[in-house]
Amino acid sequence: MKGGTVPRWLELLLATQFFAICTNHLSSTRNECNLFCIDCEESKAAFCYYCRSRHHSTHRVIQIRRSSYHDVVRVSELKDVLDISDVQTYVINSATVVFLNERPQQRGCGVSAIKASSSSYNCESCNRALLDPFRFCSLGCNLKGIKEDMRTSFPTRDIIDYSRKDDDTDCSNTSGNSGNNEESCSDADYCKEKPSPPRVIRHRRKGIPRRAPFY
Repeated sequence: MKGGTVPRWLELLLATQFFAICTNHLSSTRNECNLFCIDCEESKAAFCYYCRSRHHSTHRVIQIRRSSYHDVVRVSELKDVLDISDVQTYVINSATVVFLNERPQQRGCGVSAIKASSSSYNCESCNRALLDPFRFCSLGCNLKGIKEDMRTSFPTRDIIDYSRKDDDTDCSNTSGNSGNNEESCSDADYCKEKPSPPRVIRHRRKGIPRRAPFY
C-alpha cells in the first residue's frame, strides 16, 4: 500500500464482521463466517466453508483467524495481493500474522502506556508500542496512514500553474483595459478640440492718391 495505492476490497475487509453463524448452514459444523473473497465486492462479505465451495470455488479467498478476540490474517495469504511491509507482524501458533484493525488500549496509565513511552518503535497512527521497526500495528492503521499521506502531499505544481495562468489573464485584461482607456481618452480629447475658424485674409486698402507737388 505504498505510494497511495490502496485496493478497493481492503476497506470492505476491515469493515466486515467475522465469525458470525452462517444463516444458510445453521445445522452444519463448519458454519462460522470467517472467509473473505478478494474478487467479490458484496455487502455480505463474510461467508463460511460451505458457501465458498458453492459460490467462490475459483476466487481468491483469505481466511480470518482469531487471536485474543481480535481478527488476524496470515502473512502468507496476503503477501501476493497486498503490500504489508510497513505493518508489524506477530508469530501466533507458529504462523506469522498481522492484525486487521487497531486494538483498544488504555491511554495515559497502565502497562500499555508504559510500553508506549519506553518503546523505541510506535505505531504512527495509534501510538501502540511495536516490537520491531515498523510503521503501523495493523492493516487499519496502515490504511489511515496512507490516507493521511495522500491529504498532506497535495500537488502544488498545479496550483502554481493555475495562479500563473490567472496572472497572465489579469495582465492581458489590464493591458486590454488600458488600451481601451487610451482609446476612449483620445476620443474624448478629439471631441473636446474645436476646429479652428478659417483664416480670413484681408487685403490692405491703398491710401488716398495724392498728386505730386508742383515746384
